[in-house]
Amino acid sequence: MKDTPDSSRLATLAWSGMTHRGHVRENNEDSFLALTFDAQSFQYLGKYGEASLANGDYVFAVSDGMGGAKAGEFASKIAVEKITKLLPKGFRSMAAGMEAGFADLFQELFDEIHGALNYLGANYEECAGMGSTLTLCWFTPGWMYFGHIGDSRLYYFPASGSFKQLTRDDSHVGWLLRTGRISEREARAHPGKHSLQKALGAGHQFIEVQTGSVGCEPGDLLMLCSDGLIDGLWDRQLLQYLREPSEKEAALLPAQRLVEAALERSGRDNTTALVVELR
Repeated sequence: MKDTPDSSRLATLAWSGMTHRGHVRENNEDSFLALTFDAQSFQYLGKYGEASLANGDYVFAVSDGMGGAKAGEFASKIAVEKITKLLPKGFRSMAAGMEAGFADLFQELFDEIHGALNYLGANYEECAGMGSTLTLCWFTPGWMYFGHIGDSRLYYFPASGSFKQLTRDDSHVGWLLRTGRISEREARAHPGKHSLQKALGAGHQFIEVQTGSVGCEPGDLLMLCSDGLIDGLWDRQLLQYLREPSEKEAALLPAQRLVEAALERSGRDNTTALVVELR
C-alpha cells in the first residue's frame, strides 16, 4: 500500500456491480450501492460506468442481510439507503475542516444503521433478528477510505505487487484463518463459517467498526463482495479473473466475470461483486 499517492494523476473511476440470488435461495438478501455526492446532494450511479473524481466523491458499498422471512433483504436495503442521507452531511463536515475524521464519520453512519435495524427487530415480529453486514469505500482524489463490519469483504489489487484482503471477517472462523490456525480450504468447509460475532442490528448491543485507508493510483483495483462470492472462488481465482481473464472472460464486465464464475462453482448463497478500477 502506498502512503503518499500522487493525487494529481488520479482522474477516473470505472466500476461494475452485479448481484444474484444464487441457485438455492428464494430471495436475494444482498444489496450494493454506487453513488457520487458532494456537500449538497448525491446521485445514484448505474450498475456500471466511468466518471471523473473531479466531479465529486464516490462511494461504493456491499451489504448482506440476515433475518427471517424477508427481513434480511429489508435489512441490507436499509443499510445502503442510510448512506445516502448521512454521507453528504459528513462531506460538509470534512469540507468545513472539522476535526472529526473519516473514522468518526463511519462510526456515526454505522451506529445510525445499527440503531435502526435493532429498533425494527425489537418492535416488529416480522423483523425479529434482522441484521446486516456492511462494507463501504469512499473515494476522494488520491485516497480510498473504508468502513466495515461483518463478513462481506474488501480486496485491494495494486497496479504492482501482491493483492490483499483489507477487511477482516468478523467471525471465529475468520479469526482462525487470520491467525494461521486453519487454511483457506478448511475455512470454506468449516460448519461455523456463517456465524458472525459482529454485525449491524441482529440484537447486538454495541458495534466496533473497522476503518482504514489506502493511497490509490491509476492501475489499482478494489473489489467488494458478499460471502457468497467467496464460497465459489478461491482468493487466487479473484486475481485471475480480474487481472488475467481469458479472451472470452475479458468481454464481460469485471463484476459479471466474478459472479458468473462463482455461481458456476457454487451458487449456494446470494452472490455479489462490485469492482472499482482507477484509471
